[in-house]
Amino acid sequence: MMTTISTPNAPAAIGPYSQAKVVNGMVFASGQIPIVPATGEIAEGDITVQAEQVMKNVGEILKAANCGYEDVVKTTCFLAEMADFGAFNAVYEKYFTGKPARSCVAVKTLPKNVLCEVEVIAVQKA
Repeated sequence: MMTTISTPNAPAAIGPYSQAKVVNGMVFASGQIPIVPATGEIAEGDITVQAEQVMKNVGEILKAANCGYEDVVKTTCFLAEMADFGAFNAVYEKYFTGKPARSCVAVKTLPKNVLCEVEVIAVQKA
């Protein structure tokens, strides 16, 4: 069985995709960028500010899927600049204390020219 996750507490999709899908207890969340859900605007600031907003958005999607950060088994992180790796990690490690598997890459450009994007795969709570 497959279900779609949608919450107003995280940014609406800016394209033809959903916030997340759940298949057999596995949550596959779309990449989150630092959009403030209440305003639809990008969180203004450096990588630390933007990463914090991304983590909040990820958390809201996990919550809507009956999960938490501790249930994440894999993350994929995209950075606009690898020079931001250390500052991004400082934010990331506050949320993903269980140290899920991870990939982190720098890319040429992210949607809306943000500094970071994170997608996750999690396991729903029983």
